[in-house]
This record gives sequence, structure tokens and C-alpha cells, in this order.
Amino acid sequence: MSIKVIGAREHNLKGIDVEIPRRQLTVVTGVSGSGKSSLVFDTIFSEAQRQYLESLSSYARMQLPRISPVAVDMIEGLSPSIVIDQNRLARNPRSTVGTVTEIYSLLRLLYSRLGTPSLSAGEYSYNTPSGACHACKGLGVELVGDPDTLLEWDLSLAQGAIRHRTWKVGSRYWNIIKASNLFDMNKPVKDFTDDELRLLLYSPRVDYQNDEPGYVQRFFFDGVFVRLNTRLADVRGASAGARAEDVKYFSTVNCHKCGGSRINARARGVTVNGRSIADLATMEIRDLCSYISTLEGSIADSIVPSIVRLLGILIDLGVGYLSLSRSVSTLSNGESQRIKLARQLGSSLTELIYVLDEPTVGLHARDVDHLTGVLKSLRDKPNTVLVVEHDMSLMRQADHIIDLGPGAGAYGGNIVAQGTPLEVMKGESVTGRYLRGELTIPINPQRRHPSGYLDLKNVSLHNLKGLHVCIPLGVLTCITGVSGSGKSSLVEVLLRRYPDIVVIDQTPVGKNPRGNTATYVGAFDEIRKEFAHRVGEKASLFSFNSVGACKACKGLGYHTINMHFLGDLSQVCEECGGQRYAPEVLHLTWSGMNIADILKMTVTDACEFFSNHSIKRKLAFLTEVGLGYLQLGQSLNTLSGGEAQRLKLAKRLSIPGYIYVLDEPTSGLHVADIQRLVSILNRLVDAGNTVLVVEHHLDVIKNADWIVDLGPEGGEHGGKIVAEGQPEAVAQAASSYTGRYLQEAL
Repeated sequence: MSIKVIGAREHNLKGIDVEIPRRQLTVVTGVSGSGKSSLVFDTIFSEAQRQYLESLSSYARMQLPRISPVAVDMIEGLSPSIVIDQNRLARNPRSTVGTVTEIYSLLRLLYSRLGTPSLSAGEYSYNTPSGACHACKGLGVELVGDPDTLLEWDLSLAQGAIRHRTWKVGSRYWNIIKASNLFDMNKPVKDFTDDELRLLLYSPRVDYQNDEPGYVQRFFFDGVFVRLNTRLADVRGASAGARAEDVKYFSTVNCHKCGGSRINARARGVTVNGRSIADLATMEIRDLCSYISTLEGSIADSIVPSIVRLLGILIDLGVGYLSLSRSVSTLSNGESQRIKLARQLGSSLTELIYVLDEPTVGLHARDVDHLTGVLKSLRDKPNTVLVVEHDMSLMRQADHIIDLGPGAGAYGGNIVAQGTPLEVMKGESVTGRYLRGELTIPINPQRRHPSGYLDLKNVSLHNLKGLHVCIPLGVLTCITGVSGSGKSSLVEVLLRRYPDIVVIDQTPVGKNPRGNTATYVGAFDEIRKEFAHRVGEKASLFSFNSVGACKACKGLGYHTINMHFLGDLSQVCEECGGQRYAPEVLHLTWSGMNIADILKMTVTDACEFFSNHSIKRKLAFLTEVGLGYLQLGQSLNTLSGGEAQRLKLAKRLSIPGYIYVLDEPTSGLHVADIQRLVSILNRLVDAGNTVLVVEHHLDVIKNADWIVDLGPEGGEHGGKIVAEGQPEAVAQAASSYTGRYLQEAL
């Protein structure tokens, strides 16, 4: 039994034929941009969804637009498919780990039957008026002003000590503070008394009359945080951008009334064996699993096993440090994916195709083994598990490997190796050579020495309790530790105290589908000018956002059809065939190519085409970070997180003197690409920058100049510095999980 794919041509796939065994764990790998997602998501998963919709009744199909078939000659052996990707579960702050896994529903049922005094299950829900905390309305949190973020302590008000733009020097609200005569405008705010600071930040409204000349006459003064709270409470009064600016200066803390439990006092007062449902929801999952297993009795026996089974799955997936009350909007992409995986493992469906996108993202080497076991149990139900992955240890545990390449973009799209891990290991593909250890990422022979330190004292946030951390300057530092150990919390504190630090993360570089690779690096304007010069026209004619755009699709190249609960569907514009431009523009050519043809060029090809032009210099950085396979006209909203991060890196390569923070830059990268990434990070440091990387990948960690290892576990059992120093020193730390794996890597 197998899934047979014949003639797959989506994106860069070169008409490939491949047979994927059913009821097995198959890893699809290859360098970034080699065609993995094109095969797994855009071909197999998309065709499975299309065939499912085609199986519906003719009446149901009439209500839906016809979905275009995938660019493939034939696919056989498909069954219903479920994708478990890294997209966030929900933006709704009311969704929690407990609600999305339905474990909290089981707890509510348990308490409605066993609780003293008795309440209905609905009265334990924080999404109903009868159950929600009256102060936070069931959100469990409130905003509290953060003076450290708002104030530049060493500056005076006259020098711009208030960082918020509304109070910048010379603005109306800055002049109100000055006209109030309540403060010495030239005294550094660090020297303010407690009363002066309280007045500046928390004063209630006071009306004033100013007799001095100037534009501030009759006015009222209120504290900075009081005014910001008023603005935030008015949901209609500010734009999203203004609200985002205001929220930056607040910390989110547990509600003072319910302590973060989200439910009201009446629901919190009900107990089972002396514990409330709030106590259970705020426990770490691994502690909750141990406690809930002790409940006995006929009613408990009918509910508890289901709860324990679901909790056990979450623990096996490496997220046992979370609590059921944790908002899913605060989870990382990797944590979100593992929660989705837990939901599927709790299902009794079989013979499905599960498609996963890098499930090891965000996992410490220690936890990858647990994940592999979970994927195998999903396979054994039985199901077909198809994983896009780069982790070598997971590849070695797979039943089957499909390796795409040999390069990226136009240079990829072929199958370079397939078979069992042992068969691929014996082959000559880049993946096979890394698997058998013939190729390795070398260790930087010389450790750099710090030029100074960022001294972080009393670091307290989430599970970090009063740490003292020294971050070295002028070197490459890795922050390591198991999932939930406090790495992101440490970075959050660092960014609050040093807001000028540059964050290069994997958030999209642009949501606007009109932005593309060439516009991001500033090359498209020059390309249009050069093209216009060659054909004797104005440069504006070659903008798909202006006069040259296709009239039918307004320069987008496609039309969007709202399919309601099934999501939006994009269909190529029939007028321009997806080329974005009007016919009169497409008729103009230079060297046999029109402007749409040039936008289809890869960055590598464009560097050769524009070899004698300044355009090449702007594109060259993209090839250095391994993005030479991107097309010039590729929309920024189609880039993966890893590609977006490297695009940001490309813009920064020539700028010295900054502190950079990168969060798991190896996500989405093949080991061959990680070797290039390590070189780029070293280049940034050698150019006079400080680079701080939150990372699990041992090939990056072993090349760091300094390591700060947090742990020893996640959640309440973490938040401590387990080891710090050069990699060789951390490798000798007996209590460090990172050290144990690092020892072998070194």
C-alpha cells in the first residue's frame, strides 16, 4: 500500500514521480527551497482536500467554487488528510491549553459531579457571565504600567526621559507637564522622590489655569499611566498602531482579583479533596497528571482516565511545563503545533494522512526523542505520517526518507535520494553525507573574548526569580535550555531594559501581497528605471501598483474568493495569467524578456543578468544568506519564517555596531544551510556586532563564544542558570542537559 504521485509540477517540482509508503513515518527533507512544501503541502495535502470536496454531493459542490486541480498527472492512494502546521492556534485570549484540548471541559464535568458545594458545569466556565471573574471578565490578566520600559532613568524630563512619543520633548503633553510646575524638568528621573514619581505616573486628573504666555492655558494634568489606561479602555478611540504603542509600556500580570484563574469567587470556592478547579488549572500539566491520578470513586473512575490520557500525551510531547490556564495566544509556534498534535493523538480515527511541518521546532535535543515516540504512536494507530523535517535524529528514526534537491528554487525540485534511513545514508546526496557523518559543521577554532558586558540584575519574569545574568558584548552568545526553561523570558527582560536592541525574528516581513523580494532590498526601483531606459518609456509604467497594472486584478495577479468557513481561495487572473501587468506593458521587451519575465528570475540569475549594474550589489546579500533561489517578484507573504528571518539578516549584514537578538534562526533550515547561517552569524560578530541567539541546534551552540544555559527543567522547575561559559565548560556541567548533548557534538 502506498501513495503514488506521478508527474508533480507544483512550483519548482520537475515533474517528479514518487511512491510514499502508507502506515509508515516518512520524513521529507532537503535544503531550504528544494521543494519539500511543494510536494507535501501543495501537492499531496491540497489534492487530498480537493478530492474530498469533490466527493461531496452535487448540491454541496454547487455552493462552493470549483477548486483548480493540482499540477500533477496523477495521485493514487490518498485518504482524508489533516495538516498539523506551526500556525498559531488562536488569537483569542480566551482560548487556553485547557479549552483547546478539551481537558478543562472534563475538569468542569468532574467538579460539577464531585464538587462541594455543587455547581453546574457552566458555572466553572470563564467564558460565561455566571463563571467569569467580575474584575477581568474571564481573561485572567490585567495591564500594569512598567516604569522601566517607559522611562529613561538617567535623563531628565527636559531631555526626553519619557520614551512614549505622545510625551516627546516639545509636544502638547510634555508642555502640560512643564506648565504644571510640579516637577524639576532638569533633574534626572532616577533622582525623583517616590512621591514625585507617583505624581508623574499615577496622578489623577487635576485642572490647571496657566497665566504665562504660550499655547497651554486652561488644561488638566494626569499621570502618564493614568492617561494611557484611559486611552486603552476606549476601544473605539485609537488605531491599532496607537494601541500597540501604548501597550508596549505595560506588563501583563495576573488579575488582582482572581489571581489569574479567570473564574469568580463562587466557582473558586468549590473544592474536590480540598482543591479548587482554579488550583488544578494553574498547576503544571505534569503535576496535575500526578494529582488527578489519585482521585478515586465511581464518578472519578469514569472521567479521570480520559483526563490522565490527554495529560500524558502533552507530557510526552514535551509541554508538561504548561498549565491548562495558559492562553494559547502566548504559545510559540512549536508549542502550538504540539498542542494540535496532542488533540489528534486523543482522537480514535485511523487510516488518515497526517502532514506535519517541522514538529521539532523549539524542542531541546532531550525532547526530540519523546516527540519521535509520539509520531510513531500516531503511525501505529495505524495512520500515514508525513513530516517535513531537518532534524537528523528524527530522520534516523523514520521508516522512510525522501530527499529533495539538489539545490533550491529553480535548482531544486528533483528527488535526489529516497528509501530507508540506511539506504539514504549510503547514497551521495548532501543529506546522506551528513547523516553518515562524512560532512559536518566545523567548530570555530578560536573563541572570541567579550569587549564588555550587559549586566542584568534581579531578572524576574514568569519562572525567572531574581537572576543575575551577564551578557557579553562583541561575541556570539547562545541562550539554551529545555522548552519552558525561561529563555524567552530572559530575552523579554533584556529587550525591556535595552529597547534599542535589534530583533531579527521569524515574523513576516510584510503582509501586503504587493511587497516582493526586489522591493524589500530596494532593487525594484532601479530595475524599473533600467528597464524603462532600455525600452524608452517612463519607469512608472513598470509598476504593478500604478499605471502599468492589469486592470482586471489591479496588479495582484490573482482574485480572492471568500469561501467562508473553508478560508479564502486564490485563483489566477485570467486576464494577465498571473503576470500582474497590462498587455501593452508585457509587449515591451529587453533582451527578449518583458518586465514579468525579469520578476520571475531567481536572485542568483538576476545577479548574473545585472552583473555590471549597481542592482547586483543590492541583490548580492540575498545570495550570501542562502536566498539566491527566491524569485525577484516573489510576494513577501509567501516566505517561510526562516526565509523572512534571513531576508532581514541580509539587510543588516553591512551595518556594524548593533546588538542583535535572533530567536531560533535554524528553524526551517537544512543542516547544509545551518553551516551557511553559522558563517553569517560569525560575519556579523566580526563586523563589530553583538549577536545573541536563542537556540537548540547543537551545531550553532558548539560555535558560540559563550553560552547561558537555563533550566534544569521547564516551568516552575526551571528559571535558573544551570551553566554559563564557553561551550567546553558547559559540556562539563553535570546538571546541564545541554552539556550532555554538547559533549558529543564537541
